[in-house]
Amino acid sequence: MNHFTVWDTAIIIAMVVVYIVVTAWISIRLRSKTTEQFMVAGRSTPAVVIAILLMSEYIGAKSTIGTSQEAFNVGIAASWSVISASIGFVFFGLFMARRLYRSGEFTISGFIAQKYGKGAKLVVSAIMIYALFIVNVGNYVSGAAAISTVMRVNLPTAAFITAIVSTIYFAWGGLKSVAYVTILHSAVKLLGIGILVWVALSMTGGIAPMMQQMPAQYFTWKGALGGGTIGAWIIGTAGAIFSTQFIIQAISGAKSANEARNATLIAGALCVPIAIALGFLGVAAKFLFPNIKSLYALPIFLQHMHPLLSGVVTVSLVASIFVSVSTVALAIASLIVKDFYVPRYRPSPERELRATRMISFVVGFLPLIFVLFVPQILALSFFTRALRLTVTVVALMGIYLPFFNSNRGAIWALVLATLATTAWYLLGNPLGIDNMYIALLTPAVVMVIDKLLFHPASGNGSRIERRVAHTDS
Repeated sequence: MNHFTVWDTAIIIAMVVVYIVVTAWISIRLRSKTTEQFMVAGRSTPAVVIAILLMSEYIGAKSTIGTSQEAFNVGIAASWSVISASIGFVFFGLFMARRLYRSGEFTISGFIAQKYGKGAKLVVSAIMIYALFIVNVGNYVSGAAAISTVMRVNLPTAAFITAIVSTIYFAWGGLKSVAYVTILHSAVKLLGIGILVWVALSMTGGIAPMMQQMPAQYFTWKGALGGGTIGAWIIGTAGAIFSTQFIIQAISGAKSANEARNATLIAGALCVPIAIALGFLGVAAKFLFPNIKSLYALPIFLQHMHPLLSGVVTVSLVASIFVSVSTVALAIASLIVKDFYVPRYRPSPERELRATRMISFVVGFLPLIFVLFVPQILALSFFTRALRLTVTVVALMGIYLPFFNSNRGAIWALVLATLATTAWYLLGNPLGIDNMYIALLTPAVVMVIDKLLFHPASGNGSRIERRVAHTDS
């Protein structure tokens, strides 16, 4: 094991600082100058750029650290946590991307409003802000774990560094600069994961020694997870992709509806090899360092390589952190501005852009308050996906089952599903039932009960549905 000297640590920190300065300069150079550029990049982004942005958002700091952490405990089957995103992107591209793009909305709440009205829009927006805020708390913790390992600072200090840098990125640049800077971030991240896999293979002597000495479950398709958990992951991640604000915001930046669809399909293909690599790293860490805390399953390899290589990998993890935090925070800020600030104050375009940046700074730093209270990262990640799944269920019922057109039913379904899912998660998933299934079933049951008991009039819903259908055609 390398015990980095002060000089080694200084070199690694210098590499990180240079990278931050260069990418921050690029971000400022490409900064958004109008609200439209900040929110949807002027609807001029190529499909490949959006695909990399989508992939990086779902395989950010939380998934990079969290998947390896879970693989350390349950085996390479933890890769399903990211493979499920691949499945979700494919389904989203085939069934929803073009419809959402043609709606003209860049928030999921705005799209919901076309079906269920303003009340449901505000509830969806509040749920999405709640879910994405928790997502960023997890991002800060996982990112801080990587930074603290090499830089020898505690988790709160590392999280504060994360907040400062990431907030500068998205608060200045908006979607326009975030999209293009993410290309560089993603290239560095892939290089870092490649180095980690190479180092892990060198240290383990390959996969064969691991398979000979470790329990067989570490190399099966379901590991210690079980089919029910994997099924919940797939359902939850796919459902979350259908309703996650940043996914919709990103595809809204495409040049056309077909480009939006193609971007999601490309993103799905990009997720698979990275998922397997992250799962392997967690298993390799268990083989080599069985007594470490699982949170450090991936960062531990940083201390077992040449300082220059460790610097490259650290930069790659920092890049992953920036992508994750920036994209999620941008989505939160967009919802607050679009659904709450603009309707209330009706600002001029210049005032709206200034307010958007001010709100962005608050959104960037607020998660720091909760960093020390986060449990298992991957479990938290899937809880937030469960929350977003409730929105997806309501949206899909409105689109494909148009007779469920009650504003009251939609609002109650969203509120009760959010409360039930949160309570189930905090209680530790009683009866062995994952909170993901609570999120899937509760909104559907509530909307069915509302339909059976109250038989809502269909006039308003039908009128809105005709408008959506006309737009989509």
